[in-house]
Amino acid sequence: MTAFENKKVFVKTYGCQMNVYDSDRMADSLATKGYSQTDDMSEADLVILNTCHIREKAAEKVYSELGRIRKVKQEKAEAGKGDMKIGIAGCVAQAEGEEIMRRAPVVDMVVGPQAYHKLPDFLDRTDRGERVVETDFPVEDKFAALPNAKKEVTRKRGVSAFLTVQEGCDKFCTFCVVPYTRGAEVSRPVAQIVDEAKRLADAGVREVNLLGQNVNAYHGVGPDGADWGLGELLFHLAKIDGLDRLRYTTSHPRDMDDALMAAHRDLDCLMPYLHLPVQSGSDKILAAMNRQHSYDDYVRLIDRIRAVRPDIALSGDFIVGFPGETEADFEDTMRIVREVTYASAFSFKYSPRPGTPAADSDEQVAEAIKSERLYRLQALLAEQQKGFNASKVGTEMTVLLERKGREPGQLVGKSPWLQAVQVDAPEELIGEIVTVTIDSMGTNSLFGTMLAKQG
Repeated sequence: MTAFENKKVFVKTYGCQMNVYDSDRMADSLATKGYSQTDDMSEADLVILNTCHIREKAAEKVYSELGRIRKVKQEKAEAGKGDMKIGIAGCVAQAEGEEIMRRAPVVDMVVGPQAYHKLPDFLDRTDRGERVVETDFPVEDKFAALPNAKKEVTRKRGVSAFLTVQEGCDKFCTFCVVPYTRGAEVSRPVAQIVDEAKRLADAGVREVNLLGQNVNAYHGVGPDGADWGLGELLFHLAKIDGLDRLRYTTSHPRDMDDALMAAHRDLDCLMPYLHLPVQSGSDKILAAMNRQHSYDDYVRLIDRIRAVRPDIALSGDFIVGFPGETEADFEDTMRIVREVTYASAFSFKYSPRPGTPAADSDEQVAEAIKSERLYRLQALLAEQQKGFNASKVGTEMTVLLERKGREPGQLVGKSPWLQAVQVDAPEELIGEIVTVTIDSMGTNSLFGTMLAKQG
C-alpha cells in the first residue's frame, strides 16, 4: 500500500486536443500512485491545471483560477479533510514556470508538457516539502515512460480517442509560441503508436484522432528502420481490427505530401474531413507570418485534395488584424474563404504573444478595426457552415454513436464530417456505427432517423 492510496485528482484542461490527451495520460501516470480522477474539485487531494498559452491573457486566466482553488484548499483544510496539493502543467507552465512560483506561493509544482510522466516523482518531492519546477525538455522518451491506462478506464473515456503521434514545431510562425513551449518537432516510433492504437481498439474505441502540433510533418521510425510519414502510418493503422475511423489534426499546408494524398484517396476509414489552417489570404501577411506558402499555393493544394477526395470537408484557422494588415489584406482573406468554402473554421483577432517576433511589430492594428473585421469574417464562415450542414439534410450517412443525448432515448454521434448528429436510439448502441437519414439541422448539430434495417 502506498502513501497515495485512494487519493483523488482533479484535472482542468485548457486549449487543444493535445492537452486533452495529455490530461488523460497524467491521470494514467498518477494512477500508479493510487490516484483516481474526480469531477469534484472539493474532494480532490491534488488539483492540476493543464494550461494553454495560445490565447490572449492565458497566464492571467491561470492566476484567476488559482484564486478560486486557494479558497477550496482553505475550506478543505478548515473542515479537517486534509491538504490539497496544486500543480500547473502545460504550455503556460513551460513558458512561465519560475514566475508562477514567485507569484503564486500556493502552487506546489510546475510541470512542462515534456515532463508530466514524472508526476509521481514530483509528488514524492512535494511530500518532502519541496516546491518543484520542471520545464526542461528531457532526453528520455516521455511516451515510453508513461504507464498504459487500464482497459476499463479507456472504455469509460469513450469510443472516440485522441492519440498523440507528434509534438513540437519547427515552422516558427511569427505569431506562435508553440516552438518555444513544446520544442522542436519530435515523432513517436510507428511501433509505439500501433501498440497504443491496438490497446484502444481492444478497449472498445472505434475512432482514433491522431494529434500533433504539426501532425502531417510526422516522420517516425518504422518497423523497417526507415522514417515513415503520416500517410504510411495511416495505411498501417487502417489494418487494426475494430478501428473503423481515423482522423488527424492539426496540419500545415507545407506538409501535405503524395502519400498522405493517397491515404485520403484509398482509405475508407480515413474520414473525409481536413483541418488545414491558412491563417490569412494576403501574400504580404502570409510572408510576415512566416507561413512559407502563398494564396495560390494553398488554393492549388485544396484543388489537389478535392480531386482525390471530392466529398472532403475543410476546416481552417484564421487570424485577423495581424500587424500591418490593411483592409486590402483582409479582403484577400475574405476572398480565399469564398473561393475555398469551409464546413467549419476557427477565427480570432491577433493578440501579441510575448517572445514572438510579431509581438514587437510597430504596425499593430487597432482593436476596433480587428473586432469589425472578425465580425465580417465570422459572418461569412457561419454562412458557409450553415450551407454545408444544410447540404446533408435528406441524405444518408454513417454515424458513430458516442453518448446519451439530453432527451430520453436520444443518442449523440458523429458524422464522417465531424458534425454532431442526434438520433433516437437505445443506449446499448453506443459504440456502434449506424446508418442515419438526416431529417433536419439545428444551430450546431444535425437531427436524423436511424434506418430500420442496418448493414
